[in-house]
Order: sequence, then C-alpha cells, then structure tokens
Amino acid sequence: MDGVHDLGGKQGFGPVRYRPDAAVFHEDWEKRINALYGVAVRAGIFNMDEYRHAIERMDPRHYMNAGYYERTLTSLATLCVEKGVVSLQDLEQRAGGAFPLANPLGPGRSNAADRTDFTLGQRVQVRNGHVGGHVRLPGYIRGKTGVVVHISPAYPFPDAHAHGVYAEDEPTFDVRFKSTDLWPDAADAAFVHVGVFQSYLVAAL
Repeated sequence: MDGVHDLGGKQGFGPVRYRPDAAVFHEDWEKRINALYGVAVRAGIFNMDEYRHAIERMDPRHYMNAGYYERTLTSLATLCVEKGVVSLQDLEQRAGGAFPLANPLGPGRSNAADRTDFTLGQRVQVRNGHVGGHVRLPGYIRGKTGVVVHISPAYPFPDAHAHGVYAEDEPTFDVRFKSTDLWPDAADAAFVHVGVFQSYLVAAL
C-alpha cells in the first residue's frame, strides 16, 4: 500500500543518522514488547506479513511520531485485538486511557493470474500497480526495468499472506537496476539490487 512507511528512494529527509555503537534497546518496556512479538509469531497468532501490514496501517501521524518499538507495540496490540486474544477495553483499562490501534484491515489479493517464470540474465519490468493492501514492492522501482541476476526459493506471497487470502508460494528474483534509471539526474552511477516477487514482474519488451 502507498503510505508514509515507503520512504525508500525519497529525497528531502537528510542523511541517515547511524551510530555503530547505538544501543538496541533504550527502555525496559522495549525489551518486553520485542519478546512478546517474537512469542506471538512463534505461537502462530500472526505471521510476519500481518505484522508488517499492521504497522503500515497505523495512522500516518502516529507512525511518523512513533519510535521503532512503539510501532511494534501498535502492530502487536492491533493484531491481538483482531485475533481475539485481548480486547481494546482490556488494553485501555491497563493503559489508563486511550490505546491507539492501527486502521482496519482491508482486502488482499492472490497471485497475478499472468505471472510467469524468468531466467538469469533476462530483462524484466516491474508492474506499475498501486495496491490498497500489503505489498512488498518498494515504490521507487515501479515501472522500472532491470536484469535478473539471482533466483531465490519460493516463499509465501505477502499480498495474500498478510490478509489470510489463499495464494501459491512464489520465488523472488534478485533484479539489478541502474541507479540512473531509478533516479535520473539525481544519483551517481551504480547498481541497485532488489528482491522482487514473481507477481510483481513482467518480461521487458
């Protein structure tokens, strides 16, 4: 889905701040939320695509003002409410006030009906579609053309997996793009590699 979470390739946000010695956790509650999220996935309460999409469904203002583990907490709480593990009333009672959840889940989609296999060295084009549900396709490669340089084993198709929709597992294709094709006049010459699910691709003309 299009949203504030898809910032790859966007300009105007300044350099990425990075410290090699940065702490993984800053508060004790972050450790607990991270542990609870892991337990919930292992217990089969929700899967990783559902987890990611619940973060994507956060109100944009909440998302932009929340830290990493607050987003994890929101996703965890939202999915536990949706799965009937806990109620919103229980959460608000324990929090002593309002407990913001992500927006409601919308429809997903199954595999592309016309998907096809690709071979190493083949030129492919990324479909230029806009999806209302979960999608593991960064916006900056939509409609762009690249070359397949590696093929990974089949994996659950995220557009369906996040919504409980049936779909066959799909391979991902490591597609090599020229940076100057992705960002004309705004990038140094280089290659960008992106793992792209089969349903997101068509053969380039």
